[in-house]
Amino acid sequence: MPENQKVITFKSQTENIAIVEKLVDEVCEQYKIKEDFYGNILISLTEAVNNAIVHGNKLDPDKNVSVSYSADAHMLKFIITDEGPGFDYDNLPDPTAPENIEKPNGRGVFLMKNLADHCSFKDDGRIVEMEFEAIAVEA
Repeated sequence: MPENQKVITFKSQTENIAIVEKLVDEVCEQYKIKEDFYGNILISLTEAVNNAIVHGNKLDPDKNVSVSYSADAHMLKFIITDEGPGFDYDNLPDPTAPENIEKPNGRGVFLMKNLADHCSFKDDGRIVEMEFEAIAVEA
C-alpha cells in the first residue's frame, strides 16, 4: 500500500453512503480539488459504493465495503471493494439505448466509466478502481 493511501471500511447498509460523501468532501478540501471535478468524483464514488452495498453485498450488514484512496500531484485514485460474488461488468445493458432508457440497471457503471478518467474492474467485479487525473491536486 502506498504511503499516502488511506482506507475506510464500513457495513453494507445504504445509510453508510453518507460516510463516503463526507470522505469526498474531506479529500477534495484536503487536496484543494477544483470545484469542477468535485461532482464527478462524488457521483462516481457514491455510485460505486451503492453498487457494492446493494448489488455486491446484497445489503448484508455482515459484509463490508472498503474504500481506499491515494493522491499525488496529478491524480486521485479510489479503490472500492465488496465481499459479493462479483458480476459480468463487460456485458451490462447500455443505459443510453432507447429500449433501456427506463431501466435502472447499468446506469451506475455507465456514470462511473464516463465521469472518472480511468475506471476498471478486478476480481470478477468485486474491486472497482477509479482515477481522476489533472485535478490540480495541491498536496
